[in-house]
Amino acid sequence: MKKLLGKRIKELRTQQKLTQEQLAELLDIEERNLSKIECGVNFVRAETLEKLSAALKTSPKDLFDFNHLQDDKIKKEELVTAILNDKVDIDMLYRIYQAIKK
Repeated sequence: MKKLLGKRIKELRTQQKLTQEQLAELLDIEERNLSKIECGVNFVRAETLEKLSAALKTSPKDLFDFNHLQDDKIKKEELVTAILNDKVDIDMLYRIYQAIKK
């Protein structure tokens, strides 16, 4: 979870066109601490999480919306499980695949 949250924070920071230095200043933390958070080494404290939401103009819930950043292996397993358990429209999924395959 630390790594995914870190990736999400970096993603939102770059969308806002903020450098690590600028965001660290807004959060009142050292730039190296922000770097460790973005790399998934450290987890954010609750106080920093609130400041992150404000600085990145997003909700705390949105900070944890990182399904799209998951490892490809996890995504494949989730898709296969959904197919095997009939939780997706297989015809629609196949049409999408046909439309986007290289």
